[in-house]
Amino acid sequence: MSSEELARKLQRRLRLEALAETNQGAPQPAPCAASAGDREPEPPARAPTVSADSELSAKLSRRLDIHQGAARSRRSKVFNPYTEFPEFSRRLLKNLESMFKMYDAGRDGFIDLMEMKLMMEKLGAPQTHLGLKTMIKEVDEDFDGKLNFREFLLIFHKAAAGELQEDSGLLALAKLSEIDVALEGVKGAKNFFEAKAQALSCSSKFEAELKAEQDERKRQEEARRIRQAAFRELKATFSA
Repeated sequence: MSSEELARKLQRRLRLEALAETNQGAPQPAPCAASAGDREPEPPARAPTVSADSELSAKLSRRLDIHQGAARSRRSKVFNPYTEFPEFSRRLLKNLESMFKMYDAGRDGFIDLMEMKLMMEKLGAPQTHLGLKTMIKEVDEDFDGKLNFREFLLIFHKAAAGELQEDSGLLALAKLSEIDVALEGVKGAKNFFEAKAQALSCSSKFEAELKAEQDERKRQEEARRIRQAAFRELKATFSA
């Protein structure tokens, strides 16, 4: 649906609501007097639809803003940190995921304002209520007032790319998190485009890390089989 069509529908609904309000304010003709026996029962009162109309108007307005580029649409695809942040190593992403889960006290997949407050206090950089709201707003892409894991990763991405102000609370968070993003992630890249260029050369490193993990699991499985075989052999010796 085009933005022009959405705008026309929204304007038409607003005109209908204004017309309805005008009709309600106009004087109505007095009903003819009727006897008690001829009087018809009054129909049941309709439930107010103001809240529903307001909600629909808000949704139409947001969709129009998205089409015009004034707002961002909420992401519906499955988030894959390894493809969206290729400049970060697997080890760094796992460390950041562990940190996110540690401060996600509600275990709902988000860090809200209170959890952000507790995190900054634990890191030794307490923030004011307004400062916390500003921190969340800097990376809150879906405008829900809390951080999902992708938005949490944006903090460290922007910190490594030099996109955060020196007095930003997010920069303090990144520096105090005991995770050297510049070293493990984009290797000191000064801006986003340099980070992307270095990310291309890190693809082979990513594959090497993945293969190393697979080899380690194979070695552990082989060692387990050897221990089981030795145990069975020892058991057979004692049974004989």
